[in-house]
Amino acid sequence: MTQIISLLLIALAIVFLLKALRVVPQGYEWTVEQFGRYTHTLSPGLSILVPIMQSIGRKINMMEQVLPVPSQDVITRDNAVVKVDGVVFYQVLDAAKAAYEVSNLEQAILALVMTNIRTVLGSMDLDESLSKRDVINAQLLRVVDEATHPWGLKCNRIEIKDITPPRDLVDAMAQQMKAERVKRANILEAEGFRQAAVLKAEGDKQAQILSAEGKREASFRDAEARERLAEAEAKATAMVSEAIRKGDINAINYFVATKYIDALKAMVGAPNQKIMLLPMEATGILGSLAGIAELAKSSIERQQEVKVETAQVRRPGNTPPQA
Repeated sequence: MTQIISLLLIALAIVFLLKALRVVPQGYEWTVEQFGRYTHTLSPGLSILVPIMQSIGRKINMMEQVLPVPSQDVITRDNAVVKVDGVVFYQVLDAAKAAYEVSNLEQAILALVMTNIRTVLGSMDLDESLSKRDVINAQLLRVVDEATHPWGLKCNRIEIKDITPPRDLVDAMAQQMKAERVKRANILEAEGFRQAAVLKAEGDKQAQILSAEGKREASFRDAEARERLAEAEAKATAMVSEAIRKGDINAINYFVATKYIDALKAMVGAPNQKIMLLPMEATGILGSLAGIAELAKSSIERQQEVKVETAQVRRPGNTPPQA
């Protein structure tokens, strides 16, 4: 009898010892309840509890966890129905709050995230919801993190995975995109034609300006040539007049002969002139030409005399004549 009691006491001691010693794994925290009331939290490692009085309440995972958000239908501000799903990354920071402030932690997080997805996307047009996914994620994270803070949680990230419009709306968006691209192509083509027309007009304008400047330059040079010719004729006339004043008959013949020659040149150069009649006085031209020859001969002799005199003056030992 004594041995049986001893065995029962040993077994009871082993049970009490197993109930008293608890090992919490890394990444978890366990809550301790005494007669059903929370007292403290066990950290990873070996801990000792008072059997019968104390017991383990909740085993809380303290590592960052991923919670998928199921797909749901959301109506945007412009009444487009889209399917949206996502994922939430959260971590428990306070095991006691996560255990006792909310009954079903994951279900509460899912309900909160899905509700706020409908709220955020409902305030946007379809185009905004498709192009501003970062804005949606930031708004969801801010709202959900504030709401879950009393539960001892920290929402690290909320990512929208897919936003899927209905098939007919996708086809309409494709047609709109195609129309926009066709419109831009037509605008670019029209802009090209306009620039080409402007460049051609600029080229024509520049060509006309250069042509006018060329004509003006040619007119200036022609007027200058005629001015030089008039000066030369005036100078020749003055020389002939001086010779006539000194009684040189050859100068008179030269003057008359040049006029005859100019008149004959005009008569011969007429386009419809076939027969030319000369007056009787035309024979006098021969005399005038003889006078021209004499005039040229005397001019040449005079030039030769001037050269000889100049050469004599330049010989060594000769002194130039005094004026």
